[in-house]
Amino acid sequence: MGKGPSEGQRAASGNRKIAPTLLPSLPFALHELQFQEMALIRNISDTALLAAVYRARESERADPLFRDPFARRLAGDRGEDIARSLVFSEKNAWSWFTRTYVFDQLISKQIASGCDLVVNLAAGLDARPYRMTLPPSLKWIEVDLPEITDYKEELLKDEQPRCELERVRLDLADMAKRRELFAKLAADGQQVLIISEGLIVYLTAEEVGALAKDLSQQASFRHWLLDLASPALLKMMQKKMGKPLEQAAAPLKFGPEEGPDFFKPYGWRVIDAHSMFHAAGRLKRLPLLFTFFYHLNKSEAFQAKRPWSGACLLENVSSTNG
Repeated sequence: MGKGPSEGQRAASGNRKIAPTLLPSLPFALHELQFQEMALIRNISDTALLAAVYRARESERADPLFRDPFARRLAGDRGEDIARSLVFSEKNAWSWFTRTYVFDQLISKQIASGCDLVVNLAAGLDARPYRMTLPPSLKWIEVDLPEITDYKEELLKDEQPRCELERVRLDLADMAKRRELFAKLAADGQQVLIISEGLIVYLTAEEVGALAKDLSQQASFRHWLLDLASPALLKMMQKKMGKPLEQAAAPLKFGPEEGPDFFKPYGWRVIDAHSMFHAAGRLKRLPLLFTFFYHLNKSEAFQAKRPWSGACLLENVSSTNG
């Protein structure tokens, strides 16, 4: 994943802004601005900046669902630039901070139930080890690419995590190395929770299946918390915000017809699923028009032909059979 914003990059970002009153007489400049906005996302790591922006905005509300005092620092100016350039994402910002809240709640429940090791795959700029109430004895492993990990580590170097925290620099696409890592981590915990927030939508079905199989082969990997999109939502996102992601070699790919049942052949069963739309409705974070539809249809069930996203908690079949 890519490095975060430098002072030079922030200065360049400021220099390319064009006064709105001049835009009608400067078509070439407008074209150049549009091109630069599309190029703001350089690689998949930059989506971590986007997620941090929405965590920061929610934290700065008078009535926040959660508090992440590190999000604004981690997002930087480029995070805001990226967010403003993605109109669809801005209109649906509720889905970003709702996902954070729901994941927080499910993680807390797992820890209260005896989870002794959390493994966060593609951890990005997540700051949960620093901001959540956690047992000091809990082990937390973050796995991500070297550059985004270096960037995060530098910005948080003076902060103290609330549990035992370790960072592993690894490209999860390297199947041999990830299997080696999974085997090592499986021996470090008895009730392990895997988190992959905002990861699998960027993978193909074959890649997700291979990852699911690799994880399920470790019996101590008891649960896996992930977010999932329906085919209808995937198609909508590809249309509305797919172009800049494709240009950054981070296209949106995964939205299975089977929904959460996709994971059954790979050794996982669904034990909990929460619709982001309905969770946002209960939390009073939906826009007015969406609130109307929320009250109209209270069903949280996955529907392939409708835009649906959810936080899904899976259980490892091998861990229960063993």
